[in-house]
Amino acid sequence: MSLTLKSMSAKKRTVSGALGGFIGFVAMSAVAGVLVTAAITPAIAVSGMAATNTINVFENLPDYLAIDQLSQKSNIYATNKEKKTVLLASFYDQNRVEVESDAISQFAKDAAIAGEDPRFYEHNGVDLQGTVRATVKTVSGSGTQGGSSITQQYVKNVLVQKCEVIDDKEKHDACYDTATKTTPDRKLKEMRLAIGVEKKYEKDDILRQYLNITGFGGTVYGIEAASNYYFGTTAAKLTLPQAASLVAIVNHPVKFQLDRPKSETNGAANGYAANKDRRDYILGEMLKHKKISQKDHDAAIKTAVEPKITEPSTGCQTAGSSAYFCDYVAKKLLNDPTFGEDRETRLLNFRRGGYNVYTTLDLDLQVAAIDTMNKHVPKVWSGGDVGGVVSSVQVGTGRVLAMVQNKDYSQDPAVQATGRNYSGLNYNTDKTEGGSLGFQPGSTYKVFTLGEWLKEGHTLNERADSRRKADWGTFQDSCDGPISFPGFNPRNDQNEGGSNYSALQSTVGSINTGFIGMAKKLDLCGIKKTAEAFGVHRADGKDLEKGASAVLGTNEVAPLTMAVAFAGIANKGKTCSPVVIDRITGPGGDELPVPKSKCTQSVTPDVAAGMTYAMQRVMTDGTGRSSNYGTYPNVPMIGKTGTTDGAKDTWMSGASSKVATVVGVVSVTGTLSQRKQHFDNGEQVSLARHEMWPDIMSVANAKYGGESFPEPTFKLIQAPQATVPDVRGKSMDEARAILSGAGFDAVDGGDVDSEMPAGTVAGTDPAGGTRTARGSTITIFTSNGQLKILPDVVGKTEAEATAALAGFKVNKKEEAVTDPSQVGKVISMDPGAGTGMKSGGAVTIVVGKLGAEPGKKP
Repeated sequence: MSLTLKSMSAKKRTVSGALGGFIGFVAMSAVAGVLVTAAITPAIAVSGMAATNTINVFENLPDYLAIDQLSQKSNIYATNKEKKTVLLASFYDQNRVEVESDAISQFAKDAAIAGEDPRFYEHNGVDLQGTVRATVKTVSGSGTQGGSSITQQYVKNVLVQKCEVIDDKEKHDACYDTATKTTPDRKLKEMRLAIGVEKKYEKDDILRQYLNITGFGGTVYGIEAASNYYFGTTAAKLTLPQAASLVAIVNHPVKFQLDRPKSETNGAANGYAANKDRRDYILGEMLKHKKISQKDHDAAIKTAVEPKITEPSTGCQTAGSSAYFCDYVAKKLLNDPTFGEDRETRLLNFRRGGYNVYTTLDLDLQVAAIDTMNKHVPKVWSGGDVGGVVSSVQVGTGRVLAMVQNKDYSQDPAVQATGRNYSGLNYNTDKTEGGSLGFQPGSTYKVFTLGEWLKEGHTLNERADSRRKADWGTFQDSCDGPISFPGFNPRNDQNEGGSNYSALQSTVGSINTGFIGMAKKLDLCGIKKTAEAFGVHRADGKDLEKGASAVLGTNEVAPLTMAVAFAGIANKGKTCSPVVIDRITGPGGDELPVPKSKCTQSVTPDVAAGMTYAMQRVMTDGTGRSSNYGTYPNVPMIGKTGTTDGAKDTWMSGASSKVATVVGVVSVTGTLSQRKQHFDNGEQVSLARHEMWPDIMSVANAKYGGESFPEPTFKLIQAPQATVPDVRGKSMDEARAILSGAGFDAVDGGDVDSEMPAGTVAGTDPAGGTRTARGSTITIFTSNGQLKILPDVVGKTEAEATAALAGFKVNKKEEAVTDPSQVGKVISMDPGAGTGMKSGGAVTIVVGKLGAEPGKKP
């Protein structure tokens, strides 16, 4: 746009004002003298003294203008099943698409030259004739007259663009004033820089850059974006009247732009009419300079100004149901050091734009996730504010394939206030990446205790004390020392009451008390470290909690984090950090470096095989069956369900060997219970996860397939056998210590009648000396001392036997014997000798009597 000197009203000119104007004229004449001396413009007679003085000033000005990257639109793309890129969203500070010269209509080039700088191809950066003419008209009081060449206007735009990327408002405003204020000093600098530009660039390239950088009103910059916005076409396809109308805007964007029928400078004036006046002037200049024929001129003049405003999409809100994924990508661009050393630099790069960002989003999975979410979880529900979330990650690469939630995306607080269907928070991600503070994953978190269990040498069929109790005693914690949790008394979801579940049974049935029993045998710090090894971290950035309740999933974690962890388990224990960008091209089309997934071995492949063995059983025999049965094609899959305290959140997390998916229905406010609740369509809230997960994984299985998971070694499955120590006669404390040292849990079975001294161990179940699985629970019975041992009276006379059995009731039976020595003696007793019996108990003795001799009848 033209640069002008400050205008003065001819009617109010004073002597001093006239003198000032004359001095300004002399100054501009001095500039002309500089140009003459430099032999770069046509000769104009000026004062030699003025020229000499100004040459010194002029020559000391910089003549080099560093041309930075122009601000342009950046685009975010996904890929569909045909492997074609699909635009998700564009974003920009300045709506600009930089194009090459051959992508700009010749009409637009000729209109710019005719309307702004007819001698563009004749001067060397400064149109001295136009500058002097403008100065004379301004000084004479005829009004402000533009005198800047296209090259000068280009220089001014470059200087302004340098200001636009300054975030600090004071610095930005100061920079803008310096670049635009109408003073002889700035004019001199602008001329000097224009001459430098002309020395470096060809005329056609300067014209191209001018048309790409110049503003066309509002946030529209550059001829391509202006063509798109005002006429719904490209710069290459502009008609003559369209090209002239666009170039008209450059002269005075607010007055001549075409998206305001009424001009802001004159509310009563029709903006299109104002544009047409300027357009027709440009058409006349094009005819005058023989750029168009009389016929073309006349036809263009008769053409009405009829803009076709095409609003450009900007920001992630235009990405529809993929807006939250788009937002996550944008946050990655700002947060990842790959794109700059600090956030300010990354923001600057981002604002300048020109990026084409090709993301990992798989539109097949994304559409499946969107469809099933819309079907099963409402955006607004009369029963409370619920959130639905889906995150899918490719196993072995960390590529995020799908990300959906049940809300409409908006970052505008005014829009968010209109209804619960709007949210600016991405429920799937960490707080720093646009997310909420996370959600408790519930029992899906138990898989990390399972991993630590196997790491520490325990097996799947090894058992742990699973009885519900109010005092679980002391837990081991290698980070901070042993710790207890008074009052911690979790129950099982279905009130299961088994006292001695194996690790496998606890996983398949999601037994809370079973996992707490397992944790008692483990290191709480070790469980935390195993979770961290799978990339698990709190969504709010704080350290993972590692108390006993954390075993059951009370840390607030982002769903995407859990999807990454399950992908790591499915990947033979190797976890790959999430990535959302496959490749990026810069403004020039060059490939730029992108963040790479970092893959680390979280647990050994053997341990991972044990984990996947148990988690496959969850899908076939346990709490994940509902999701497994609904998936087709059904490839081998692992999974774990989760329900948080009070049934506020419900989860289904799992994976094939190719894709991991986490689905959840969560309470946004944290106060909703899903138990016995139904959505307005009649579907049970807590079961929606089992409807959505199969829908998504069916598409994943059909597209990516799935292989069998490795079989665990026998030693990871089978509990090692151990001999139960004989602790009869020991005190209860002694017995517990001995059994614990042998690898068993011990429980008190209460008092029993026994011949052992009162208060000592009467016996155990299983009994001492037998072999059973290590980790089994041994029940200890304490003697009440009420039994006496029956003495052995066989062979004694009846009298001797009766005396020996004093205190017992003796019942006598006789039996014929053939041996005379047995006559009158006890030949058997019942109960037998050594049996414990209470006093007064009945004992039957059998006494021999004379019978027949051998071979004779009695």
